[in-house]
Amino acid sequence: MPETQAASATKPAQRVIKKYPNRRLYDTNTSTYITLAEVKQLVMAHENLVVRDAKTSEDITRSILLQIILEEEAGGAPMFSEAVLANIIRFYGHAMQGFMGSTLEKNVQMFTDLQARMAEQTQGMTPEMWKQFVAPQSPVMAGLMGNYAEQSRTMFTQMQEQMQKQTEQMLGAFGIKR
Repeated sequence: MPETQAASATKPAQRVIKKYPNRRLYDTNTSTYITLAEVKQLVMAHENLVVRDAKTSEDITRSILLQIILEEEAGGAPMFSEAVLANIIRFYGHAMQGFMGSTLEKNVQMFTDLQARMAEQTQGMTPEMWKQFVAPQSPVMAGLMGNYAEQSRTMFTQMQEQMQKQTEQMLGAFGIKR
C-alpha cells in the first residue's frame, strides 16, 4: 500500500467547518450550518476537525476553540481562576512561553489519560465499590495518583533543566561562564 494510503487508512479524515463573514459556521461534512455549541459537541466526541475562514481558507480552529472556552468560562462554573488566567497571560512573550504551553498540554493529556483509566476501572461498580475505590488508601487510587504525580515530577524536572539551559545560553551571550 502506498505511504499516503497507509496514512489515510490510520488517520480519520479531517472534518472541515467553514466560517463565513456573517459569523455562521458551515459543516462541509453534513452540508448544514451548525452552531458553536455543535462544534463543541464535535470536539467532545473527539472529531478530528479544522475550522477555516470561508474567504481566505485560513485555519482559524484555535480562535473557535478559544471562543468555546470563553463561553464555557462565562456561563457556569469556570475552570480557571483569575489568578491562573493572569499567570497564563504573564507567560506570553516570556522566554518560557513555548515550554509553558507544552507543559500545560502534557499535563492536561496526563490528566485525561488518568480520567480514562479511572473510567475503565470503575465500569459496573456499585456505589459501595465506588466508595472503596476512591478512598485515599485504595491501592488502585494510590497507583493512579502516584503515576500522575511521577509524570508531573518528571515534567517539572524537564522544565528546570530547560530553564537552566536558557540561563546558561543567556549568560554565555554576555561572555559569562559558569
